[in-house]
Amino acid sequence: MSQQDVMPLVYGLDDVPPPPKAALAAVQHVLASIVGIATPSIIIGGALGLGEHMAYLVAMAFFVSGVGTFIQCRRIGPIGSGLLSLQGTSFAFLGAILAAGFAVKGQGGSSEDILAMIFGLCLFGSLVEIVLSQFLDRLKGIITPTVTGVVITVIGLSLIKAGFTDFAGGARAGEDLGKPIYLLMGSLVVTVILVTTFVGNPMLRISAIMIGLVVGTIVSAVFGMVDVSALSSASLFALPVPFKYGIDFDIALFVPIAFLYLMTAIETSGDLTANSVISGQPVEGDLYMKRIKGGVLGDGVNSALAAVFNTFPNTTFSQNNGVIQMTGVASRHVGMWVGGFLALMGLFPVIGTFFLIIPKPVLGGATLVLFSTIAVAGIRILSSEEITLRRIYIMAVSFGLALGVTLVPDSTQNLPVFLQQVFAAPITIAGLSAIILSLVLPEDAEPTVEAAE
Repeated sequence: MSQQDVMPLVYGLDDVPPPPKAALAAVQHVLASIVGIATPSIIIGGALGLGEHMAYLVAMAFFVSGVGTFIQCRRIGPIGSGLLSLQGTSFAFLGAILAAGFAVKGQGGSSEDILAMIFGLCLFGSLVEIVLSQFLDRLKGIITPTVTGVVITVIGLSLIKAGFTDFAGGARAGEDLGKPIYLLMGSLVVTVILVTTFVGNPMLRISAIMIGLVVGTIVSAVFGMVDVSALSSASLFALPVPFKYGIDFDIALFVPIAFLYLMTAIETSGDLTANSVISGQPVEGDLYMKRIKGGVLGDGVNSALAAVFNTFPNTTFSQNNGVIQMTGVASRHVGMWVGGFLALMGLFPVIGTFFLIIPKPVLGGATLVLFSTIAVAGIRILSSEEITLRRIYIMAVSFGLALGVTLVPDSTQNLPVFLQQVFAAPITIAGLSAIILSLVLPEDAEPTVEAAE
């Protein structure tokens, strides 16, 4: 994307729109991000059996996203990009977090033990991104587009199983898994998302996922698939409690999560670069690098806040760049309104409880699309570079190892426990193999695919 491709802005980065216009633009950003913020907590809570905590976890996801968005847009000292950049719960960490949770659960841990371990791992992992933020300009030779593309593609592919399981009825459906009514509801959501995305209305497009969930839930209610009993017991107000579940740590479970913080730092750099282009800001020079470093530092600090306030790692949301393009409003002051709205939503768990009544097949239809688009984003990064013989082998080996441990999980059972937990994570093994091969395989006289043929 070049500066020439960007539509003229109605409000620039430092402009201050009147409150009614600022609030309207902020609501559109909230609509574009609300499902992405809530869904990871719902997936993690559902998979790990954290039912009694899920409404609170979703509420804290909104609260921390709001605080984090305010920090990113306001820029507090060196922390924050100073761009209209939203923070939300990252999907990239789902696989590693679930693996850690199942490990604790397999040892007889309670729900509180599971959450203590997850938040402890994420808190210490955020230090990786905080430190790396100051060395981004020196990592370009190691974290290349090939490495980043491989990891992001594997993240998407590794999550599709969870999305499709919900699509077919959910992990607890038992013999009912794959019932025609479940598949029909999941397909309905996918269809609604596609229709609203391609109908041509920009507002419908940015709200497509949410519209799909609403339509799917309403139709599912007709078939008696919606249980609203959770709403009757939902708390109206919740005060954020630091370290509500305590913290724990395990080095073997920490390695995959620490690696993901490295990846998300690079991904955030790309999102902030796109944001700079759309906002009419420079994409080179001291000011640009200051914003990138501050934004990635903000990612790390906000992920630490997320662990402290009992929710999952945060990252910069790329979909909101599309909202800036659509509205022509790049004012970071609008981002502060967004942060206020999200933080306010987080103080009322009853809002999060509405997400819990969504039937699994409906949620699965939406997450199947979301997770698949993550994989597609990785493929787009890979295709942005010339496909050489060297890159073919980096991708082939990395994908082979990652998908291999996914399809044959018992393949690591004879390794020491520490290595089992590290190499059983497809994201970690894909990233490590891509980095090692990038450093080892020679670059000189690389033939392209066409030349090799």
